[in-house]
Amino acid sequence: MASYAALLGRKLGTVFLTALLLSIVVFIVLRIIPSDPLAMMLPPSATQADIDFIRKELGLDGSIFQQYLVWLGNALQGDLGASIYFRTPVLELLKTALPPTLELVLVSLVMALAISIPGGVLLYKLERRKGEMVADFALVFLLSVPSFLWGIILIIVLGVVYPILPFMGRIDPSFSVDTITGFLLIDTLLQGQWRAWFDAFQHLILPALALALSFSPIIVRVLRSSLLDTAAAQYVNVARLRGQSEWRVLVHHMLKNAALPTLTLIGVQFGFLFGGTLLIELIFSFPGIGNLMVQAIKNFDLPLIQGVALVFCLMVLVVNFCVDGLYAVLDPRLRTA
Repeated sequence: MASYAALLGRKLGTVFLTALLLSIVVFIVLRIIPSDPLAMMLPPSATQADIDFIRKELGLDGSIFQQYLVWLGNALQGDLGASIYFRTPVLELLKTALPPTLELVLVSLVMALAISIPGGVLLYKLERRKGEMVADFALVFLLSVPSFLWGIILIIVLGVVYPILPFMGRIDPSFSVDTITGFLLIDTLLQGQWRAWFDAFQHLILPALALALSFSPIIVRVLRSSLLDTAAAQYVNVARLRGQSEWRVLVHHMLKNAALPTLTLIGVQFGFLFGGTLLIELIFSFPGIGNLMVQAIKNFDLPLIQGVALVFCLMVLVVNFCVDGLYAVLDPRLRTA
């Protein structure tokens, strides 16, 4: 237990250090871009005295190092500054935009697992059999299509040609749901609005499926390779010699160990899944972090860009930390390594 706690402590320290370094990189890069964020705040008739006053109020009159220390001190106290464009604290904007994105990512992850686990098992079963070439071709095809293209295809097929599912926003405007957690699927249940819950779930299907279809082929490939490696392990042969059925050997012995490399891959690829929401949210008019980032970049809103970038970095780091902890739980050898 002590070694496990020490392992998590080291991982947690790495998370903090990485977040600090990433915040420095983002801060410096945004400051060296040849663009003035004050240009959109001030009218054309603004004098140099007005510009100097606003620059001082925003803390933009010092060196990059001084600006970063001020920003870091405020950030550690929960103050990420105020958005230049929205005239609202960045933290408030993030609190509103983060839950929709997390909801979308979690639903897409569940869909990806629902596709990839049976898909990986199927490809393993088709090894050196008829249909293997067709399955490999289908997998390569899925790998070649990016998430935003899946989004466009799904909108055209299931939203326009066959109007089965909605594809704009989070919920129909006719429903009124009070914000409790920010997660519509939870808030509607807490308020007993079953029709609103079903509508919110329908709005999630197409964007989540677009992300899942681009994410699941990688998991399928790794799971299949892991199953092929595990099939030659000694404990698998012992289980077969004991008379256990091939299906029981697969489910109770092979999948558990084959899931470890797959779990690591999910943690590594989560950043791409989370980052892929930017275009998906734009295509589906989904009010999340991705849409907020587009607005921030379009208006060169420095405080908001920094806040959104920090959230993206922290989410990826936290997920990787959780995956490392879960990996250590599933593989006892890592606790004493």
